Amino acid sequence: MGLVQAVKGAVGGVLADQWKDFFTVPVGLPSTAALFAAVPRGTNAGRGSNTSASSNIISNGSKIVVPEGYGLLLFQDGAITGFVAEPGGYEWRSDDLNSQSIFAGDGVVTPLIKQSWERFKFGGQPGAQQAAFFVSLKELPDNRFGTQSEIYWDDGFLGTQVGAVTRGSYTLKIVDPILFVKNFVPASYLQPGQVFDFTDLDNAAASQLFNEVVGSLAPAFSLYTNDPGKGNRITKLQQDSLGFAKSLSDAVEQAYQWKSDRGLAIVKTAIVSIEYDANTRELLKSVQRADALAGARGNSNLQASVAQGIQSAGENGGAAGLVGVGMASGIFGAGSLQQPVAPAAPAADDPVAKLKKAKEMLDLGLITQDDYDALKAKALGL
Repeated sequence: MGLVQAVKGAVGGVLADQWKDFFTVPVGLPSTAALFAAVPRGTNAGRGSNTSASSNIISNGSKIVVPEGYGLLLFQDGAITGFVAEPGGYEWRSDDLNSQSIFAGDGVVTPLIKQSWERFKFGGQPGAQQAAFFVSLKELPDNRFGTQSEIYWDDGFLGTQVGAVTRGSYTLKIVDPILFVKNFVPASYLQPGQVFDFTDLDNAAASQLFNEVVGSLAPAFSLYTNDPGKGNRITKLQQDSLGFAKSLSDAVEQAYQWKSDRGLAIVKTAIVSIEYDANTRELLKSVQRADALAGARGNSNLQASVAQGIQSAGENGGAAGLVGVGMASGIFGAGSLQQPVAPAAPAADDPVAKLKKAKEMLDLGLITQDDYDALKAKALGL
């Protein structure tokens, strides 16, 4: 009992001639559609003859085509009786002992799906009729989030609590369709013509996910900024869609068990804007100034400032100005700058040494006051 893999990977219209019913994905679906009923193509461009089958019911011997990017779930009286994640053509056979009930493929989610199958699989002999639904295995985009007021979190880099209003979107993926349908999808969507869409404003289940994501934003920001591997910088968040997606996915998993209970995962994010509160903006300005004065760049800036001060002192205050600059540079730590290694100036070129020697000569009466004043002016470049 179960499915027989008829023609793997083939979706050609000629296959419809050989089965009672021919089912596949409906046309015109939105890119965010997650779950919907398989639709019959009994007349399929003039081919096939079963045009009176019941809606959403699969008769024994029918053909189902599973396109790339979709999984197939078969139901009997509300219980899951089969699952397919491999693209191709399948025939439903309730009387074939060699048929299978699960085709999970070789993807990364295979262990999750097989584990769920063993947990929830149908235990009895299925009837001759089955209901069929397709579930999207693609990334489902445009799931938006936003906060109306500031959210607050402890920032590992700033070392304090920061706050912001933020908005953006995330890409969702169904990593375990069996868990998703069993534990999350309302029964009203397991009906013909219904489409479960995460972006549908009238979908109460999707609205619940939105509220849970908003409630997880602060923990996600905290996880991101306190992760040493991210450099503890919130400013990197808007350029790191995968890194923040992991933090957000971990936050919703810790709070609401999306992956383990619902088979859902956030795989990418796009932060459209982050508007920090007034206190955080002032703090970030201080951090930016500190960054600008740190390391080699800070040394260069401070050296330039000291050089400008020396020049101004020489122009305005002579030797007294130079002394003042020396005191200021000591106060502001200029002595600790990482100075480039240069040859020591010869003593003869040292203006202080020249002035000291000239003063000694003046005191000994070897030169006049006018001679000393002239030597002083020359040494100081006046």
